[in-house]
Amino acid sequence: MAQLWGGRFTKATDQLVYDFNASINFDKRLFHQDIEGSIAHVVMLAKQGILTVEEKDAIVKGLTGIREDVDSERLKISNEYEDIHSFVEANLIQRIGDAGKKLHTGRSRNDQVALDMRLYTRQQVLLTDELLKELLEVILYTMEQNVETYMPGFTHLQKAQPITLAHHYGAYFEMFKRDRQRLFDIFRRMNYCPLGAGALAGTTYPLDRNYTASLLGFEGPTLNSIDSVADRDYLIEFLAALSTIMMHLSRFSEEIIIWNSNEYQFVEIDDAYSTGSSIMPQKKNPDIAELVRGKTGRVYGALMSLLTTMKGLPLAYNKDMQEDKEMAFDAMDTVKDCLVLFTGMLRTMKFRKDRMERSAMNGFTNATDAADYLVGKGVPFRDAHGIIGRLVLYCIEKDTSIDALSLEELQAISDKFGPDIYDAVFLKTCVEKRLTVGAPGPEAMKKVIEKHREYLAQESITLPEEEKK
Repeated sequence: MAQLWGGRFTKATDQLVYDFNASINFDKRLFHQDIEGSIAHVVMLAKQGILTVEEKDAIVKGLTGIREDVDSERLKISNEYEDIHSFVEANLIQRIGDAGKKLHTGRSRNDQVALDMRLYTRQQVLLTDELLKELLEVILYTMEQNVETYMPGFTHLQKAQPITLAHHYGAYFEMFKRDRQRLFDIFRRMNYCPLGAGALAGTTYPLDRNYTASLLGFEGPTLNSIDSVADRDYLIEFLAALSTIMMHLSRFSEEIIIWNSNEYQFVEIDDAYSTGSSIMPQKKNPDIAELVRGKTGRVYGALMSLLTTMKGLPLAYNKDMQEDKEMAFDAMDTVKDCLVLFTGMLRTMKFRKDRMERSAMNGFTNATDAADYLVGKGVPFRDAHGIIGRLVLYCIEKDTSIDALSLEELQAISDKFGPDIYDAVFLKTCVEKRLTVGAPGPEAMKKVIEKHREYLAQESITLPEEEKK
């Protein structure tokens, strides 16, 4: 059992206790971050004269060699080590001797793991942002191609008013755009370096924490050594943002599942993103959309788990905080996988525009426009609302639609109707005359699309230049 402590103890740890305490099975994911943080730490120690240049060079060379050997699979990360930190340090000492024992000078595992997790989470924020941007590109392309693709808009899953596919997709563009904005805010808040906080009270060594922070691409060091090792707010915020992303993906998936049903037939999902039935040969199931919808609860679970873990912890570090990783890693992987697959499904999905338009023409989606027509003829809106309600009831009894009624039938309900009513309730007219900002009218939509295109042309979240090097 390779561990970094033991001088205080007179007997070996029970194997069950050791296994329960160990984190190597999951924190090995932090291997590259641990190497990166360790290299920055020893470079700073040498700059401050705490290590000699020769010791620094030997340690950096040893760490680089360990990284290369693990990446090439010449060296395996073994479960005989308690955690990834002991794996790296033990192998370093084995390779370079006593100089390796100086790696941990001025550092605790508390600020070390805080750094590793922050570096890893920061990278995941960037990767998630890029995947969201790709999804937004697909959504915007669909919007650009479907400014005049008519479909019903819904409230309560009932047809409400006619809109366009571009308008409907635009709602999801706004959602995922807000998701990216949340990631930007999280990145900005979390991008401070905890290394140098020690166990909780800093260190007597003359560390240059600003220099270490700059080497690792942070805005600066964290300003309270207790909070530095006890903070997981950034991870909770990220899991909350991931949960919101999944909520948006789940809502979108639900609509695609409905649109794919035999009753709607608005879309056809590509064969690559569908499956069949083991018994019913006619079936083509929207499994990707259903799995995305289902995996949302999994990501919510990670958020609730960490919130519950952190809610009663006294300052500073407690072993409970080791539980911040497994479910968080799973949530990060789940969201990335869902974004990749969902984007691919959207990119290849075909629209049954004829079915969408026919559906918009049924269900009295032009009823509000008929009421607005009467208002234009001097009828108070509340009275117009009642007249159109009676008109809809008449149509239901006759199994017809407003635009299919004769002028005589219309005038029997209100003498305010004239021949121009048919143009007023025509599907294309109903959509095109809605020109306020955010409305589905083509001219309004084109202006919004232009703004979206400008937004996507902007630079994504990036690390400072120092880190890029």
